[in-house]
Amino acid sequence: MKLRTYPYKEIAINSAFLEIPAEYQRKLQMSKVKQMVAEFNGIVVNPPKVSYREGRYIVIDGQHTIVGLKVLNGGEDLSIVCRVYTGLTKEEEALVFAQQTGASTPLSAGAKLRAKLVGQDAEAHAFLAATEAAGLQLGTDNVRANRKIVCVSTALKEFRQYGSDIYTEGLRAIAEAWDGDPDSLRSGIIQGMMRFIALYKDEYKYDRLVKRLATIYPMKLVRDADAMSGAASYRYMMQILILYNGCSKKNMLPIKL
Repeated sequence: MKLRTYPYKEIAINSAFLEIPAEYQRKLQMSKVKQMVAEFNGIVVNPPKVSYREGRYIVIDGQHTIVGLKVLNGGEDLSIVCRVYTGLTKEEEALVFAQQTGASTPLSAGAKLRAKLVGQDAEAHAFLAATEAAGLQLGTDNVRANRKIVCVSTALKEFRQYGSDIYTEGLRAIAEAWDGDPDSLRSGIIQGMMRFIALYKDEYKYDRLVKRLATIYPMKLVRDADAMSGAASYRYMMQILILYNGCSKKNMLPIKL
Protein backbone atom coordinates (compact mmCIF):
# COMPACT_ATOMS: atom_id res chain seq x y z
CA MET A 1 0.00 0.00 0.00
CA LYS A 2 1.40 3.38 -0.99
CA LEU A 3 0.96 6.05 1.64
CA ARG A 4 -0.61 9.29 0.60
CA THR A 5 0.52 12.69 1.83
CA TYR A 6 -1.72 14.26 4.46
CA PRO A 7 -1.68 17.72 6.00
CA TYR A 8 -1.73 18.03 9.77
CA LYS A 9 -2.53 20.56 12.44
CA GLU A 10 -1.01 20.95 15.87
CA ILE A 11 -3.87 20.79 18.34
CA ALA A 12 -3.95 20.65 22.15
CA ILE A 13 -5.85 17.52 23.20
CA ASN A 14 -6.61 16.26 26.69
CA SER A 15 -4.68 13.03 27.26
CA ALA A 16 -7.87 11.31 28.44
CA PHE A 17 -9.08 11.32 24.83
CA LEU A 18 -5.89 9.88 23.30
CA GLU A 19 -6.29 6.18 22.42
CA ILE A 20 -3.39 3.71 22.08
CA PRO A 21 -4.22 1.05 19.42
CA ALA A 22 -3.15 -2.36 20.74
CA GLU A 23 -3.38 -3.93 17.26
CA TYR A 24 -0.13 -2.47 16.01
CA GLN A 25 1.43 -0.45 18.83
CA ARG A 26 4.26 -1.98 20.85
CA LYS A 27 3.82 -2.54 24.58
CA LEU A 28 4.44 0.37 26.91
CA GLN A 29 7.93 0.26 28.42
CA MET A 30 7.89 1.94 31.83
CA SER A 31 11.71 1.98 31.88
CA LYS A 32 11.61 4.28 28.86
CA VAL A 33 8.97 6.45 30.53
CA LYS A 34 11.11 6.76 33.68
CA GLN A 35 14.14 7.73 31.61
CA MET A 36 12.13 10.38 29.77
CA VAL A 37 10.84 11.79 33.07
CA ALA A 38 14.36 11.88 34.55
CA GLU A 39 15.78 13.65 31.48
CA PHE A 40 12.74 15.77 30.68
CA ASN A 41 13.34 18.86 28.56
CA GLY A 42 10.19 20.56 27.31
CA ILE A 43 12.05 22.18 24.42
CA VAL A 44 13.03 18.90 22.73
CA VAL A 45 9.86 16.87 23.36
CA ASN A 46 8.28 15.89 20.04
CA PRO A 47 4.50 16.26 19.66
CA PRO A 48 2.75 12.85 19.58
CA LYS A 49 1.43 11.93 16.13
CA VAL A 50 -2.31 11.34 16.20
CA SER A 51 -4.88 10.22 13.64
CA TYR A 52 -8.36 11.69 13.92
CA ARG A 53 -10.66 8.93 12.67
CA GLU A 54 -14.36 8.35 13.27
CA GLY A 55 -14.45 10.90 16.06
CA ARG A 56 -11.49 9.33 17.89
CA TYR A 57 -7.93 10.52 18.50
CA ILE A 58 -5.71 7.49 17.82
CA VAL A 59 -2.03 7.70 18.74
CA ILE A 60 0.28 6.60 15.90
CA ASP A 61 3.53 7.55 17.62
CA GLY A 62 4.29 9.02 21.03
CA GLN A 63 2.60 6.85 23.64
CA HIS A 64 5.68 7.00 25.91
CA THR A 65 5.71 10.79 25.66
CA ILE A 66 2.04 10.94 26.63
CA VAL A 67 2.48 8.66 29.65
CA GLY A 68 5.65 10.51 30.68
CA LEU A 69 3.87 13.87 30.61
CA LYS A 70 1.08 12.41 32.75
CA VAL A 71 3.66 11.17 35.27
CA LEU A 72 5.19 14.65 35.39
CA ASN A 73 1.68 15.98 36.01
CA GLY A 74 1.23 13.84 39.09
CA GLY A 75 -0.55 11.07 37.21
CA GLU A 76 -3.39 13.34 36.16
CA ASP A 77 -4.60 13.90 32.60
CA LEU A 78 -3.46 17.10 30.94
CA SER A 79 -3.64 18.99 27.68
CA ILE A 80 -0.92 17.89 25.22
CA VAL A 81 -0.05 19.51 21.90
CA CYS A 82 -0.31 16.80 19.23
CA ARG A 83 0.32 16.65 15.50
CA VAL A 84 -3.12 15.60 14.23
CA TYR A 85 -3.71 13.99 10.82
CA THR A 86 -7.09 13.44 9.24
CA GLY A 87 -8.16 11.03 6.51
CA LEU A 88 -5.92 8.10 7.47
CA THR A 89 -7.38 4.60 7.45
CA LYS A 90 -6.46 2.09 10.18
CA GLU A 91 -4.19 0.32 7.68
CA GLU A 92 -2.38 3.55 6.80
CA GLU A 93 -1.95 4.35 10.49
CA ALA A 94 -0.27 0.99 11.01
CA LEU A 95 2.08 1.52 8.05
CA VAL A 96 3.02 4.99 9.30
CA PHE A 97 3.83 3.44 12.67
CA ALA A 98 5.92 0.70 11.01
CA GLN A 99 7.92 3.28 9.01
CA GLN A 100 8.61 5.74 11.80
CA THR A 101 12.15 7.09 12.03
CA GLY A 102 13.99 9.93 13.72
CA ALA A 103 13.67 10.41 17.46
CA SER A 104 11.47 7.34 17.96
CA THR A 105 13.01 4.22 19.46
CA PRO A 106 13.68 1.80 16.56
CA LEU A 107 11.04 -0.88 16.23
CA SER A 108 11.95 -4.54 16.62
CA ALA A 109 11.50 -6.65 13.49
CA GLY A 110 8.55 -8.38 15.14
CA ALA A 111 6.80 -5.12 16.05
CA LYS A 112 7.34 -3.76 12.55
CA LEU A 113 5.96 -6.95 11.01
CA ARG A 114 2.86 -6.86 13.23
CA ALA A 115 2.16 -3.29 12.17
CA LYS A 116 2.67 -4.11 8.49
CA LEU A 117 0.28 -7.04 8.76
CA VAL A 118 -2.39 -4.73 10.16
CA GLY A 119 -1.53 -2.32 7.36
CA GLN A 120 -2.19 -5.05 4.77
CA ASP A 121 1.37 -4.86 3.41
CA ALA A 122 1.60 -7.43 0.59
CA GLU A 123 5.15 -8.60 1.33
CA ALA A 124 4.41 -9.02 5.04
CA HIS A 125 1.40 -11.21 4.30
CA ALA A 126 3.35 -13.28 1.74
CA PHE A 127 6.15 -13.73 4.31
CA LEU A 128 3.65 -14.85 6.95
CA ALA A 129 1.90 -17.24 4.53
CA ALA A 130 5.19 -18.86 3.47
CA THR A 131 6.17 -19.36 7.12
CA GLU A 132 2.81 -20.84 8.10
CA ALA A 133 2.92 -23.15 5.06
CA ALA A 134 5.95 -24.78 6.71
CA GLY A 135 3.95 -25.32 9.91
CA LEU A 136 5.68 -22.50 11.81
CA GLN A 137 4.77 -19.11 13.26
CA LEU A 138 6.48 -15.73 13.31
CA GLY A 139 7.18 -14.44 16.81
CA THR A 140 6.14 -10.80 16.72
CA ASP A 141 6.32 -10.71 20.54
CA ASN A 142 9.97 -11.91 20.73
CA VAL A 143 9.01 -14.79 23.09
CA ARG A 144 10.65 -18.16 22.36
CA ALA A 145 8.26 -21.07 21.98
CA ASN A 146 7.90 -24.31 20.04
CA ARG A 147 7.40 -23.78 16.29
CA LYS A 148 7.90 -20.02 16.63
CA ILE A 149 10.59 -18.03 14.78
CA VAL A 150 11.80 -15.11 16.88
CA CYS A 151 14.70 -14.11 14.59
CA VAL A 152 12.16 -12.39 12.34
CA SER A 153 14.65 -10.07 10.63
CA THR A 154 16.84 -13.02 9.59
CA ALA A 155 13.86 -15.01 8.34
CA LEU A 156 12.61 -12.05 6.31
CA LYS A 157 16.05 -11.53 4.78
CA GLU A 158 16.14 -15.20 3.71
CA PHE A 159 12.60 -14.97 2.33
CA ARG A 160 13.58 -11.96 0.25
CA GLN A 161 16.81 -13.54 -0.97
CA TYR A 162 15.57 -16.99 -1.92
CA GLY A 163 11.83 -16.58 -2.53
CA SER A 164 8.85 -18.31 -0.97
CA ASP A 165 9.40 -21.80 -2.45
CA ILE A 166 12.93 -22.35 -1.14
CA TYR A 167 12.10 -20.51 2.09
CA THR A 168 9.09 -22.73 2.84
CA GLU A 169 10.91 -25.91 1.81
CA GLY A 170 13.83 -25.13 4.09
CA LEU A 171 11.65 -24.26 7.07
CA ARG A 172 9.51 -27.36 6.57
CA ALA A 173 12.62 -29.56 6.66
CA ILE A 174 13.72 -27.93 9.93
CA ALA A 175 10.25 -28.24 11.44
CA GLU A 176 9.85 -31.90 10.49
CA ALA A 177 13.35 -32.90 11.61
CA TRP A 178 13.21 -31.28 15.03
CA ASP A 179 9.46 -30.89 15.59
CA GLY A 180 9.73 -27.12 15.86
CA ASP A 181 12.26 -27.11 18.73
CA PRO A 182 13.14 -23.45 19.45
CA ASP A 183 16.85 -24.25 19.25
CA SER A 184 16.36 -25.46 15.68
CA LEU A 185 14.92 -22.10 14.68
CA ARG A 186 18.04 -20.06 15.42
CA SER A 187 19.21 -17.62 12.78
CA GLY A 188 22.32 -19.61 11.77
CA ILE A 189 20.38 -22.81 11.15
CA ILE A 190 17.78 -20.97 9.08
CA GLN A 191 20.50 -19.26 7.02
CA GLY A 192 22.43 -22.48 6.49
CA MET A 193 19.33 -24.42 5.52
CA MET A 194 18.26 -21.88 2.91
CA ARG A 195 21.73 -21.88 1.38
CA PHE A 196 21.77 -25.69 1.33
CA ILE A 197 18.36 -25.92 -0.37
CA ALA A 198 19.31 -23.27 -2.93
CA LEU A 199 22.62 -24.97 -3.79
CA TYR A 200 21.33 -28.53 -3.97
CA LYS A 201 17.72 -27.94 -5.01
CA ASP A 202 17.72 -30.52 -7.82
CA GLU A 203 20.15 -32.96 -6.23
CA TYR A 204 19.28 -33.61 -2.60
CA LYS A 205 16.61 -35.98 -1.29
CA TYR A 206 14.18 -34.26 1.06
CA ASP A 207 13.34 -37.38 3.10
CA ARG A 208 17.04 -38.14 3.64
CA LEU A 209 17.71 -34.58 4.74
CA VAL A 210 14.95 -34.67 7.35
CA LYS A 211 15.97 -38.11 8.59
CA ARG A 212 19.65 -37.16 8.89
CA LEU A 213 18.92 -33.89 10.67
CA ALA A 214 16.77 -35.70 13.21
CA THR A 215 19.74 -37.84 14.29
CA ILE A 216 21.31 -34.96 16.24
CA TYR A 217 20.14 -32.26 18.63
CA PRO A 218 20.16 -28.84 16.92
CA MET A 219 22.61 -27.37 19.45
CA LYS A 220 25.27 -29.84 18.30
CA LEU A 221 24.94 -28.40 14.81
CA VAL A 222 25.23 -24.91 16.32
CA ARG A 223 28.39 -25.79 18.26
CA ASP A 224 30.01 -27.46 15.25
CA ALA A 225 29.19 -24.50 13.02
CA ASP A 226 30.50 -22.02 15.58
CA ALA A 227 33.82 -23.88 15.61
CA MET A 228 34.34 -23.03 11.94
CA SER A 229 35.32 -19.72 10.36
CA GLY A 230 33.48 -17.82 7.66
CA ALA A 231 30.01 -16.40 7.15
CA ALA A 232 27.19 -17.95 9.17
CA SER A 233 25.30 -19.17 6.11
CA TYR A 234 28.43 -21.00 4.87
CA ARG A 235 29.34 -22.53 8.25
CA TYR A 236 25.85 -23.84 8.91
CA MET A 237 25.36 -25.00 5.32
CA MET A 238 28.58 -27.01 5.57
CA GLN A 239 27.42 -28.71 8.78
CA ILE A 240 24.10 -29.58 7.15
CA LEU A 241 25.96 -30.94 4.12
CA ILE A 242 28.31 -33.04 6.28
CA LEU A 243 25.36 -34.42 8.20
CA TYR A 244 23.41 -35.11 5.01
CA ASN A 245 26.29 -36.98 3.36
CA GLY A 246 27.23 -39.06 6.38
CA CYS A 247 29.10 -42.17 5.27
CA SER A 248 26.97 -42.78 2.21
CA LYS A 249 28.82 -42.78 -1.11
CA LYS A 250 25.57 -43.27 -3.00
CA ASN A 251 23.91 -40.13 -1.59
CA MET A 252 26.99 -37.94 -1.25
CA LEU A 253 26.69 -34.38 -2.50
CA PRO A 254 29.71 -32.33 -3.64
CA ILE A 255 30.89 -29.26 -1.80
CA LYS A 256 29.57 -26.08 -3.39
CA LEU A 257 30.13 -22.48 -2.44
